[in-house]
Amino acid sequence: MGSSKNGDVLLIDGHCGMCSRIGGFLSKRVNQKTPLTIIAQEEEIGSAIIADLPREIQSIDSVILIRNGRPYYYSSAGIRCLLYMKWWWKIMYPFAWLVPLPIRNLVYKIIAKNRHRLSKI
Repeated sequence: MGSSKNGDVLLIDGHCGMCSRIGGFLSKRVNQKTPLTIIAQEEEIGSAIIADLPREIQSIDSVILIRNGRPYYYSSAGIRCLLYMKWWWKIMYPFAWLVPLPIRNLVYKIIAKNRHRLSKI
C-alpha cells in the first residue's frame, strides 16, 4: 500500500492555504521519535502514493494519513496526527475520540468544503 520510503506520511492539499499552514504547524511540532513526512498531494511523490491507494480512497477530497501502511482520512487522519506530536499535544488524542465519528466527520467536511474561503480570513 502507499507509503513513503521514510515511513508514515501525511498528504495535504498543496494549493490550500489552510492545509499548508496546518502542515507547517505540524512539522514544527512533530516528535523526532515518531517522524512524519508531510507531502502535497500534487507533488510527484504525493500523486504516486495516492495512485497506490484503493480506488475509493483516491477520489476522497481530504487529507490522507498513511500510518503503518494503512490509510486514514477525514477526522480519523486529523486525530491520528496528534500521535506524531510532542507529549503535550499527544495527550489530547484519547479525548478527541470521545466525539462520535459522524459528528467529527461532519465538522471536518464542513471545514474542508469551506477551507479556501476560511484560509483568506
